[in-house]
Amino acid sequence: MSDSTSAMSSGSTGNASSGSTGNVSSGSAGGPAGASTGLVLVTGGSGYLGNHVVAALLREGRQVRTTVRSLSREAELREAVRRGGADDAGLEVVTAELMAEDGWKEAMAGVEEVHHVASPIPVAQPEDPDDLIVPAREGTLRVLRAARDAGARRVVLTSSFAAIGYTPKPDAEYTEADWTDPDTPGLAPYPRSKAIAERAAWDLMADGGTELVSVNPTAIFGPTLSPALGSSMHLIKAVLSGAMSVAPRVRFGVADVRDVADLHLRAMASPQAAGKRFLALSDGPALSFVEVARILRERLGELAARAHVSEPDGPEVPRPIIHNDRAREELGWRPRPAETTIVESAESLRDLGLLDQ
Repeated sequence: MSDSTSAMSSGSTGNASSGSTGNVSSGSAGGPAGASTGLVLVTGGSGYLGNHVVAALLREGRQVRTTVRSLSREAELREAVRRGGADDAGLEVVTAELMAEDGWKEAMAGVEEVHHVASPIPVAQPEDPDDLIVPAREGTLRVLRAARDAGARRVVLTSSFAAIGYTPKPDAEYTEADWTDPDTPGLAPYPRSKAIAERAAWDLMADGGTELVSVNPTAIFGPTLSPALGSSMHLIKAVLSGAMSVAPRVRFGVADVRDVADLHLRAMASPQAAGKRFLALSDGPALSFVEVARILRERLGELAARAHVSEPDGPEVPRPIIHNDRAREELGWRPRPAETTIVESAESLRDLGLLDQ
């Protein structure tokens, strides 16, 4: 889904280096050069980001297969995809779990491209780090092996900024060349799991054959297509309701879920993307929850009247510089402004009637 509370509490994210903002529609990948027309698989299609990736592909006229843990989620998934402006007639839903072999060979049959979105994201950090690390690593490797065995052309993996920028640097400046060291003192299980899983993915795919690309978003916000909320939307809801009155002293980059889905499609279509990582976040400075609350109050008035957040006393938290230049320059990606993302996150909660639940 997104980089959640657990990810934010273990380190800061920051601001993109490019100065311009700009916007593209959520289905704006638009069939760049190299786009395929064959069957595409999306793992975790019932999740927050998965919904948007599936919808974006269907809007482009692709035939999409997606995996879910249980077919009990199929009706909700199809409704979410339709809410995203897509016709679900071209969607096939199958079952497969990251921690089991069953179903993956069948899920990959005839597939040319794989968007591996499914990943465990905790509401809270587990007591045993392996409860996160093992599923993240082994689930990723299971999907990649199945894709390679099926002869898929490329896998685009949803990784995270947590795999890049959770080891402190003196200049607090991060690009795709940086890696979080899993042995960083005090590193929480979630960023550790993301770093270990992505390293394992690159190691596995180093021999060639099926190509690998990773998309590394910061904290993902933006409109939800489903009433089943992920962790980041719970945070927006908590700010709006006043339940979050005191927030941790963190600074986080904002990635719009629609833009991350768009970057997935661009990373799949572009020949030059093979073998690369792409940071995904909006332009402009990192935000604090105090600033998120202010944006909501200023833009939404009465709806956000209870959105008042403070931070405990402490030293000023640095705002690292996180570069999104590669995605912008090589793939033509244009992320929405963070303020737009935050406001439209809240509006989607209102429009789905989720603020009173």
